[in-house]
Amino acid sequence: MAIKHWMAGVALAAFAGLGAYVFWGSHSAAAPQSSFVLLDGSTRTTEDLKGKVTLVNFWATSCTTCVAEMPEIIKTYDKYKDKGYDTLAVAMSYDPPSYVVNFVQSRQLPFKVALDNTGAAAKAWGDIRITPTTYIVNKRGEIVKTYVGAPDFAELHKLIEKLLAEA
Repeated sequence: MAIKHWMAGVALAAFAGLGAYVFWGSHSAAAPQSSFVLLDGSTRTTEDLKGKVTLVNFWATSCTTCVAEMPEIIKTYDKYKDKGYDTLAVAMSYDPPSYVVNFVQSRQLPFKVALDNTGAAAKAWGDIRITPTTYIVNKRGEIVKTYVGAPDFAELHKLIEKLLAEA
């Protein structure tokens, strides 16, 4: 009997956790005000994200998951870039700029890449310490989904298509 109660408790906790993830993991909140210094020296701000569906990916060249997911991020960018979608990859402050530049050039990343030299962007976006951390921002500049770790790209594509269809 005790094992049945224990299993019911575990099931209830799992269900509650899933509910919390669905509720808190998919709500909309304004993207934090921040600025990003791109590799070419230009600056982008959170305001510049408005009008497009944007994937904001905090990553590092030393992060094996980040490196492994980058080809899928490129494919996603290439698939939707002409439909109102953009990508901004933000290299973490501990990532040496020369490593980031080499990675971007050798992998021919087709989207904007920023260096977060001071860590201010990572701090503004929730004090990010785990990479990859990826945000999906809608056309209104609201974060609608957060992924810690590599996203499920099939699910991500469905979400992007839904957001691109919104007015």
